[in-house]
Amino acid sequence: MSLFSFSEISIITIMIALSSVIGIALGAVKYKGVGLGIGGVLFGGIFMGWLAQKMGWIPEFSKDSFDVLAAGGVDVVKTAKSVNEVQCFKHILHYVQEFGLILFVYTIGIQVGPGFFASLKGSGVKLIGYAIAIVFIGASIALSFNVFFGLNLDSTVGIYAGAVTNTPALGAGQAMIGDLVNGLKEQGLSVPEGFDVKNVASAYAVAYPFGICGILLTMLLIRFFFRVNINAEGEKYELQKKSNRKDLNTQNVSVNNSELFGHKISEISVLQNGKVGCSRLKRGNILMVPKSDTVVYAGDILHLIGEKDEDLNEACSFIGETVQVSLTTKGTDLSVRKVVVTNEKILGKSLDALEIKSKFDVAVSRLIRTGMEFIPHSGTVLHFGDQLNIVGRKESIDAVANVVGDSAVAMQKVHMMPVFVGLVLGMFLGCLAIPVPGLPAALKLGLAGGPLVVAILLSRYGHVITMGKMHWFMPASGNSALREIGIVLFLAIVGFNSGANGFVDTLIGGDGLKWMGYGVFVTFIPIFICGILAYKFSKINYLSVCGAMAGSMTDPPALAFANGMYKNSEASSLGYATVYPFTMFLRILTPQLMIVIAYALMSK
Repeated sequence: MSLFSFSEISIITIMIALSSVIGIALGAVKYKGVGLGIGGVLFGGIFMGWLAQKMGWIPEFSKDSFDVLAAGGVDVVKTAKSVNEVQCFKHILHYVQEFGLILFVYTIGIQVGPGFFASLKGSGVKLIGYAIAIVFIGASIALSFNVFFGLNLDSTVGIYAGAVTNTPALGAGQAMIGDLVNGLKEQGLSVPEGFDVKNVASAYAVAYPFGICGILLTMLLIRFFFRVNINAEGEKYELQKKSNRKDLNTQNVSVNNSELFGHKISEISVLQNGKVGCSRLKRGNILMVPKSDTVVYAGDILHLIGEKDEDLNEACSFIGETVQVSLTTKGTDLSVRKVVVTNEKILGKSLDALEIKSKFDVAVSRLIRTGMEFIPHSGTVLHFGDQLNIVGRKESIDAVANVVGDSAVAMQKVHMMPVFVGLVLGMFLGCLAIPVPGLPAALKLGLAGGPLVVAILLSRYGHVITMGKMHWFMPASGNSALREIGIVLFLAIVGFNSGANGFVDTLIGGDGLKWMGYGVFVTFIPIFICGILAYKFSKINYLSVCGAMAGSMTDPPALAFANGMYKNSEASSLGYATVYPFTMFLRILTPQLMIVIAYALMSK
């Protein structure tokens, strides 16, 4: 009697875990700072799939069809159980693979969503334009291999996805080909050659390594050809960032307008339009927090806050004259502190409804929400994660903090209901089918595109849609954990399936080397051309260009390489985040468009 009795679930779990362990260890190996990163899991999966098939630890993947067995002269009736075992094994793997992909793209959308719309300004628009060009040039090159060189469509799609290191593109391509095959079979039509989902994964794995190395090579070549000074580029970016910063401006003004003497703050028109606020008032040597019913007198000094200099200047001209006097809280009984809204009971309520100003004798001078800073007014509704800049006495600020929450623990908690609401909505959007005339399968965003788009929208507008009752804030640690679990599951199983389906034989004795050569063109040509144009002709900062190139290939290892060039990684990280959502969406869509075009040409 055997010591262990393994079920299908236990075997699959062990295979995935071993694939992940080997792959993560392989990805951690670096040569001069360059490594496979999370992409190593794909190759760990390939090794485990090959080994498991050779050692007989799993059912033989080739025996997954009655047709295959019948063609080999096997009695299918006697082997029906064996076929069912293989199919069941594959179905479980497929579900876990797709669920991993869904988790990965959803958490990416949640991560980049809040800053996505703000990035659509200045050089961000140019970077997005170049990223779009990179996507379509690469897709066109890949499709030309099918149209002009007779490369099978399944191999074409796999080479494209691997060459641009985009896992969701692989998933979308596999799903589209699978839908096409099922549609043809339902209509009683024969399936043309080149519609084998297995070949998509094999071609992807072959093209993937240069997909990673090609981006790094392009960054280095542009740097070499144009003799880029990294430190100078970094300093140039920081200067540009300071000149573009839209922080709130402040001015101190002395009340000299006699028409305002004896009037309440609430009666001063320029302080009630939402453009300018007053957070402090100094009368003699006394610094206080002004309320709406605070009366102003001659010589009072008001600390004004506004988004635009012209609004502040207009207010100062009406109230009196600008003075260079410090209204710092140091040495006084007042202090300034940021508190974070984490109390779910007050979400959706306004500052006025909570009576924060009147009840606690404090001023809310500014509010920071998803990276955007603005002046709050009495009707401003609070959302989870809002940062309130409070001016007042320490005990008053502590009381406000108790009301709004200000809990570090709550900020680190992943709220699961919004996650699953987002996944449900993502599934509905992803499964929305757009019929294409003459094509057996409809065009759709799929399991990768739907959750991504929904996550971006909900992370930015979800709290507004739900009137502040539900939020899609996710702490960085929780987001990273879900994202890494998702991509590891997906890559491990993609690799495992490839290894079990004869990837090694394809690479050594089949078309593997030819596929690799095709992949070099898809990887290198688009990013090299667009990288030069972006840096030399559009005058975009080199570090931002490197980040955008990594983002256009949705390649975290390339981003890590770009981030390591300069002490401050903000330029490359922001370039990556700016183009990533557009690129990810297009990478998911382009394999489907390639299949639609190729099938249409094939049908003529």
